[in-house]
Amino acid sequence: MAARTLLLLIPLAGVFAVDQLKKGCPAEGRHSSARALLQMQTAQSQAGFQGPCDIYNAAGTPCVAAHSVVRALYGSYAGPLYVVQRDSDSASIAIYVLRPGGFADSAAQDAFCEGTNCVIQKIFDQSPLGNHVDTAPAGGAILEARQPDSGVNASKHDLWIAGHRVYGAYFEGQMGYRNNTAVGLAQGDDPESMYMVTSGTHYNDFCCFDYGNAERDGLDDGRGTMEAIYWGNGSSPATGWGKGAGEGGPWVKTDLENGLWAGKDLDVTETNTPIRAEFVTAMLKGKAGGMALKGGDAQAGPLKTLFEGSRPETEGYSPMRKQGAIIMGIGGDNSNWGVGTFYEGAITVGYTSDTTDDAVHANIVAAGYGRKEILGM
Repeated sequence: MAARTLLLLIPLAGVFAVDQLKKGCPAEGRHSSARALLQMQTAQSQAGFQGPCDIYNAAGTPCVAAHSVVRALYGSYAGPLYVVQRDSDSASIAIYVLRPGGFADSAAQDAFCEGTNCVIQKIFDQSPLGNHVDTAPAGGAILEARQPDSGVNASKHDLWIAGHRVYGAYFEGQMGYRNNTAVGLAQGDDPESMYMVTSGTHYNDFCCFDYGNAERDGLDDGRGTMEAIYWGNGSSPATGWGKGAGEGGPWVKTDLENGLWAGKDLDVTETNTPIRAEFVTAMLKGKAGGMALKGGDAQAGPLKTLFEGSRPETEGYSPMRKQGAIIMGIGGDNSNWGVGTFYEGAITVGYTSDTTDDAVHANIVAAGYGRKEILGM
């Protein structure tokens, strides 16, 4: 297969935005840089197919990270989704989308990995900021072992999406991805929103199958130093794990460090009901003094607000002290005993509106998870 090179062309305003975000500018500078990023992403959008990040961009809350192993999250995105490395000779190849705004080229992976095992080493960020995630280094939860996390088996879990056979990222424990030098994510008490599409049938009650904003040092830096979506059925109020309604879960919750929260209280949050579906949309939004959790069937039906209200009253969660790293499949201190499946997800600046959330969920449903019939993408 011929080598392919991804060229990222961004206007001057975008170069300034990325440069300022990398320098860790103060809040005022981050806000002006976010506006420049919004202008940059608007220039990159196309009038045809719209992905979730096009929807976020149009709403003024642009993606600062956009990860997927199954499809493009921008209508104009034509680059790589992830990198696989095969065991037989340690060679690697990037797996691209089939066309701008399209699905993963799984045939390229099948050909490259034929007769051997392949592992996903990197998942690309489709946003202009380049916040790619690589296999996670050792962290505080297992610091004594000094062992980095493993990547997922690239061919462990296949699925259909709009008539295209693709692969999900299937986490089995001791597997995870991270970017401790990510740029542009919310810091401190800045607002942000995020979503992921995950499997509704693959989860456990261990810590922690997360996706979102975390500590930059891979350590537990205390309450309020991370803000990530958690998916699973873990619930232990005695140890700081809140519980949703019903028995057995699974629930969409948030990991705010030293606590998994289904709402603002450790007691049962009655509005946070289990999401029981083959594919699940999970959303989290955070702002000064408040947060929201949403979830729904990624194949059909509406998005449900599971909780929206104040932050937990436990000391340390307001104001937040977010640090702006990215985790996938692990906790902030690299607690890597959770299991789950990641298909796609994005993190934005700003607290998104209900209208935007509903439009993103509708886009996910329209993408065709689990459908063998071709929908033209």
